[in-house]
Amino acid sequence: MALTLDSFKGSLAFDVPPKGLSVHFQALWYDAKGNWDAAHGLIDQLTDSMSAHVHAYLHRKEGDEWNANYWYRRANRALPQKSLEEEWEDLFVLLSETAER
Repeated sequence: MALTLDSFKGSLAFDVPPKGLSVHFQALWYDAKGNWDAAHGLIDQLTDSMSAHVHAYLHRKEGDEWNANYWYRRANRALPQKSLEEEWEDLFVLLSETAER
């Protein structure tokens, strides 16, 4: 069964993320649970474009716009002009599409 946004959000009721999630999904999961440090710790040392995008989002959420912009550039993206909640959902969709390839 494919991971949907609703099932992913539903998993937030539990204490641990679902088994088998990529590091990117795990970072989004911990972020949504309010554990920014765990989310950042998962993604901090990764250098691929998707990791840079998640990393950028996390720094944007933290309020560190300079650092966020650095990571958005590393991900070849611009600072989004949308809410953090919308960006979180967009990241979920992007990760899901990438996982399907």
